[in-house]
Amino acid sequence: MTAPKIFGIAGWKNSGKTGLAVRLVTELTRRGWRVSTIKHAHHDFDIDKVGADSYRHREAGAHEVTIVSGTRYAIMHELRGAPEPSFEEILSRLAPCDLVLIEGYKREPIPKIEARRLEAANRTPLAPTDPHILAIAADHPVTDKDLKIFDLDDTASIADFVEQVTGLSTK
Repeated sequence: MTAPKIFGIAGWKNSGKTGLAVRLVTELTRRGWRVSTIKHAHHDFDIDKVGADSYRHREAGAHEVTIVSGTRYAIMHELRGAPEPSFEEILSRLAPCDLVLIEGYKREPIPKIEARRLEAANRTPLAPTDPHILAIAADHPVTDKDLKIFDLDDTASIADFVEQVTGLSTK
């Protein structure tokens, strides 16, 4: 399998990035694409519960904790003071797929759409200073004339755009 196509969703906190990502994954997988996601968090996060075996392993000092069942597996990697891995390093750890949808990593030089909502914590537009933003998806009127503008909830049209930009539609 060839390297996956990459497309990003950028925006400030509460701009609608996660909702758009979830809807795009649903739509693109419905269209037959194998989609993986990477979400960048700017804060400490946890995916296992206090007291769970995986939590206890991690708290005991394990470098990586892998949880495996008949339906899924997850690998948690503790940095233990090491620097955050690069975007490229994270990409290299993914299993083969058609598309990697990136939520966050707003400064990476990848094609992306900017999500905007009136409820966002910060409403400063990212597009004017990021040539990699190719479109805007918003829940309000947008005056940017140089970019494609979508309604934030127009998932089908945004999915068509992602297929077009990444070349997925040639499957």
